[in-house]
Amino acid sequence: MKNNWKTYFRLFWKGWGCSIFVALIIATSFKSAIADWNIVPTGSMKPTILEGDRIFINKLAYDLKVPYTTWHLVEWNAPQRGDIVVFYSPADGKRLVKRVVGMPGDTIAMHNNSLVINGEKLDYEPIIAPLSATPPLRLERNRLGFYEQLGPARHAVMISPQQLAMRSFPEVIIPSDQYFMMGDNRDNSADSRYFGFVDRSEIVGKATSVVISLDINNHYLPRWKRFFTELL
Repeated sequence: MKNNWKTYFRLFWKGWGCSIFVALIIATSFKSAIADWNIVPTGSMKPTILEGDRIFINKLAYDLKVPYTTWHLVEWNAPQRGDIVVFYSPADGKRLVKRVVGMPGDTIAMHNNSLVINGEKLDYEPIIAPLSATPPLRLERNRLGFYEQLGPARHAVMISPQQLAMRSFPEVIIPSDQYFMMGDNRDNSADSRYFGFVDRSEIVGKATSVVISLDINNHYLPRWKRFFTELL
């Protein structure tokens, strides 16, 4: 019986087995080093990204890594202020999605939910619901929305006045090769205010679009208007 099992395995390997193994290596290497998607389980990036969004990650946006590792072979770009990136949390190693707020060498502070970067306070414009944007944005009850001018483009942020949160912190200088990350849902996001700076080597790639969106609070029905929409 044991010899029969070995015979069957050899026949399988000479036939389809080797081809399947090679195909799996190629597919997983592509997913590891070139492109991937990330299911968003929390609302820390609302109103930009919602729970149930599947976001596309361009892993070649900044560099080329050795598959299955965070080792950088070649770097041709750096994350920019305002980019939405996926990275490994320095607190527990979990993969997170946040926005790059501070870059290496920046001085950054926050006063009552208003960011001050290199001595200049960012511009904020109140959002009057309902929102019209791509992808469609949505504010919840007892939430306030603002457009924040961070870098060349503005994006939406949301605050929750009735919720306890870290809305202010003193000025800090961001070290070399480190980044300061924050969620757009400013009063409900575990980010660099709590776990500190993120090392460049821990950044997986840039989140560029919503591929698919399922409403987890409504029987996972598709949110069709969010399919294949650019993230701003």
